[in-house]
Amino acid sequence: MNFHFSEEQDMLRTTVRNFVDNEILPYIAEWDRQGQYDPSINKKLADLGLMGVCIPEEYGGSGMDYNSLAIVCEELERGDTAFRTAVSVHTGLNSMTLLQWGTEEQKQKYLVPQAKGEKFGAYGLTEPAAGSDVTSLQSTAVKQGDHYILNGSKAWISLCDTADHFLVFAYTDKQKRHKGISAFIVEREWEGFDSKATKGKLGIRSGNTGEIFFDNVKVPKENLLGDEGEGFKIAMSALDNGRFTVAAGAVGQIRACLEASLKYAHERETFGKPIGQHQLVQRMIANMKAGLEMSSLLVYRAGELKNEGKRNTEETSMAKWQACDFANKAADDAVQIHGAYGYSDEYPVERYLRNSKAPVIYEGTREIHTLMQADYALGYRQDKPLNKMLPAWEGNHAKV
Repeated sequence: MNFHFSEEQDMLRTTVRNFVDNEILPYIAEWDRQGQYDPSINKKLADLGLMGVCIPEEYGGSGMDYNSLAIVCEELERGDTAFRTAVSVHTGLNSMTLLQWGTEEQKQKYLVPQAKGEKFGAYGLTEPAAGSDVTSLQSTAVKQGDHYILNGSKAWISLCDTADHFLVFAYTDKQKRHKGISAFIVEREWEGFDSKATKGKLGIRSGNTGEIFFDNVKVPKENLLGDEGEGFKIAMSALDNGRFTVAAGAVGQIRACLEASLKYAHERETFGKPIGQHQLVQRMIANMKAGLEMSSLLVYRAGELKNEGKRNTEETSMAKWQACDFANKAADDAVQIHGAYGYSDEYPVERYLRNSKAPVIYEGTREIHTLMQADYALGYRQDKPLNKMLPAWEGNHAKV
C-alpha cells in the first residue's frame, strides 16, 4: 500500500481548490439564497478538463486515475454540494457507464463530447414511486421496427434542465421483473422529451434538480445500452461509480465543516477563553477529524480497486454509507459549535447541514447500505465479475 498522492494528483487538488476559492465561494451564499443555478460553472470545469478527468484520452478525457475523480469531487463539495453533484451525474453515473457498457459507436457519439465538456450527461433511474425498489419503475420502452417507443417519467434528476444526454431505464418486458429492464441513451432534443425543475428543496438549492418526461419518444435501436434486459445490471454498476463520487464529496464536506469550526473556535470566546478550549467543543472537533480520516481511507481504497479494474460494490457501499453519515454529523456539530450564528446564513455551516441530508438518502439510503453490509458480513451477498467491467486505469501505478 502507498498512502501518498502523486505530484499530478497534488497539482490537481490545488487547481480545483483554487477554482472553488475563486469561482464558487464568493458567490455561493447568494446563489443558495436565491435558489440560483449557474450552468457556466460546469463549462468552466470542462475547460479545465475536470468533467472527463478519469476518462481515457482516446475518448476525449484527461486520462487520470479514478482517485483523481475523487479529489475533484472532494474539493468541489468543499465549495457546495451542487457542483460535486454535477460531476457525479455527468462523469460518475453517465460517462463512466458509457465507458464500461457502451459500443465503440456509442462512445464516439456520446462519450467523447461529454468527456471534452462539449455536451453534458445525466442519469434517469428514480421515479415518483421507484427509488430503492428499482423494480417498481413504471417507464416502458416498446420496440417498434428500428426504434423503441419510450413513455414514462423520472424524478429527482440532477441536471434535468441542462443535460444534453440522459441514461434512462425502462421496462422492455415487465413480466421478467428486474431482468426485463433495459437502458437507453436519450437526447434532450428528441420530440416528446420534456423537463421541469423542482423548487423548494431543503438543500442543494443552487443545483438543478427535477423531473424528466417521455411522451412517445422514439429511441433508435442503436441507443440501447448493453443488451435488452441488462438494464438492472447497468444501473447498479453505474451506482457503484456514482456512490464513489458521493462518498468523495462527503469527505470534502467534512473538511469544510472542520475548517469553519476551527476558525470559529479560535475566534469566539466564552467564559473568558476561546471556545476551542472547552472540552465539549473539542470533542465535536475531534469527531470531525476522525470522520474525515476514516472516510478518506474508505474512499481512496475503493478508488484503488477501480484503478485495478476490480469489483468494488462492497467497498464503495461502505464508503458512501460512512462518509455521508460522518458528513451529516459533522455539519450538525458545526452548527452547534457556531451556536446561534450557526442558525444563520451569515456563516456557511447552516448550508452544510441542509446540503448534508440529501446524500444520506440518494444513491442508496443509509438503511439500504446498512442492509447491504450486513448481507456481506453474513455471507448472504457475494459480487461476481460483470460481463463488462469498468476498465482499469491504464497507468494503474497511482500513488494513493
